[in-house]
Formats: sequence, structure tokens, C-alpha cells
Amino acid sequence: MEWKTGAVVQSIRGHDRGLFAVVRLEGPFAYLANGKQRPLEKPKKKNLRHLRAAGATLDLARIQTNRQLRAALRTAFEEEDLSWPKKM
Repeated sequence: MEWKTGAVVQSIRGHDRGLFAVVRLEGPFAYLANGKQRPLEKPKKKNLRHLRAAGATLDLARIQTNRQLRAALRTAFEEEDLSWPKKM
């Protein structure tokens, strides 16, 4: 699978399971943020093997704040017809 910045992914391993957006890619790692537990200023480094693509892509050039990121993730989740995680 071709990973790219802005992809909406789901973490399938670790204590941070859930929905995130890929902020940047560096080698075999992705840096993830969701706007709440992982803000844009401090993304989580995650191995690509522990991620699953959710099928949506966000335009990160338009997202400047954590609030905008949370809203964009919520919209992407609704478009995929999935239930929004309660802890976000």
C-alpha cells in the first residue's frame, strides 16, 4: 500500500488504538495526530505495520488547528459510515 501524508488511518496495535491522520512520513514510520490525545504539535511516531488505512484522505494544508483536525476526522468517519470513538 502506498502511504501518503493526510491519509486517515486506524492504529491496530498499541495503547493508542483508534483513528488518526498521518501528519508526515519518514522511512518506515508515520507520525500521527488526532487533535486531542495527540495534537498536531506533538504527533505520535508509529510503525507502518501497525496501521490500517481507513480509506479517506484529508487536506492537511487546510488544517491549521487541533479543533479543525478533530472536525475533519469526525467528518471522514461519518462519510465512511463508521461510529465515532467515544474517547475522542
